[in-house]
Amino acid sequence: MIPAAFDYVRPESAGAAVSALAEAEAAGLEAKVLAGGQSLLPLLRMRLAFPDLVVDVGRIPGLRGVRDDGDALVIGALTTHHEVLADPLVRRHAGLLAAATATVADPAVRHRGTLGGSLAHADPAADLPAVALALDAELTAEGPGGRRTVPAREFFTDYLTTVLAPGELLTEIRVPKYDGWGFRYEKFSRAAQAWALVGVAAAVRRHDGGRIAEARIGLTSMGPTPVRAAAVEAALAGADTTEESVAAAASAAAQGTRPAADLSGSAAYRAHLARVLTRRAVLAAAGPA
Repeated sequence: MIPAAFDYVRPESAGAAVSALAEAEAAGLEAKVLAGGQSLLPLLRMRLAFPDLVVDVGRIPGLRGVRDDGDALVIGALTTHHEVLADPLVRRHAGLLAAATATVADPAVRHRGTLGGSLAHADPAADLPAVALALDAELTAEGPGGRRTVPAREFFTDYLTTVLAPGELLTEIRVPKYDGWGFRYEKFSRAAQAWALVGVAAAVRRHDGGRIAEARIGLTSMGPTPVRAAAVEAALAGADTTEESVAAAASAAAQGTRPAADLSGSAAYRAHLARVLTRRAVLAAAGPA
């Protein structure tokens, strides 16, 4: 389909982009931010989005790349999935993010789509919001009132909805370093490169004695927002890494979730997948018993 008509601007700085968004809001107009376009363009073509203005931030300098910031990595919002996946700092200090990014769509999408765009779009079936939640990432936005940083656990508020105000622009993502942690991203899809029916992002740290010291578990497609499997994390603390112990903890994976029921699967089926995939992901992340 052909998108509905809209105005288009391509600002050359983050400040100019924020000004364009704020002016649109003040005029009562709806504005959408275009980064890589892999989430927005399909919505425009299917006429599921009708913005009055599209603000193209794809060429703004300074919003791309990965840098070491002591105990964390800072990733520009315009950094593409391919760049995230190939970056040695991400591979060394945030392996779970690299592993999940490798499963996003296909190479063509990964070369155009951006980390910030995926997080701001906030599709609960997308892979990376659950990873950001599991890794306790922080997201920085710039708006008319200045910059503010929001923890991932507060960023996603509803289906395709975040705390970003209409005049705000996501500029960077801060991901703590998880050196020494094991990780795994598991997902189940009806077809290759399709949206996940359920995905599980797992990071696990073990004691020297072999037991699990702590775990971070994020779930995809288990509610209108990405979900942290808090009950599983609590059950895994101090547990050994045998299949029986991990399976017992993973049995709580669907606790407190609200999975959708649709043509792809019932809510009960998704809950079953969450338990199975959590067990697999944790066992892989923890390594041999």
